Amino acid sequence: MVHSARAPLLRSALLLLLLLATSQTTGVPVAGELRCQCLQTVQGIQLKSLQSVRMTPPGAHCTQTEVIATLKNGREVCLNPEAPMVQKIIQKILNNGTSN
Repeated sequence: MVHSARAPLLRSALLLLLLLATSQTTGVPVAGELRCQCLQTVQGIQLKSLQSVRMTPPGAHCTQTEVIATLKNGREVCLNPEAPMVQKIIQKILNNGTSN
């Protein structure tokens, strides 16, 4: 009788552990992940909503240049590196980096 009382508790504990493990990993990019992060891109964003931009050059993980903007609301958006507006943002970042 004691064994049958433990089974639901053990199942619940295992389920909780699995839920916690998957909630920590879902949607979080792994530093060593070997694939492109940007599956879709946008042509531009409103500059007033822009917090930061990071650029990842082509490499073993991805054959494309990736431009990822972090918005002030915390959302990340992939930008099309070929779009004229994005080109201006990239140029401004590069110019600021060389003037420091």
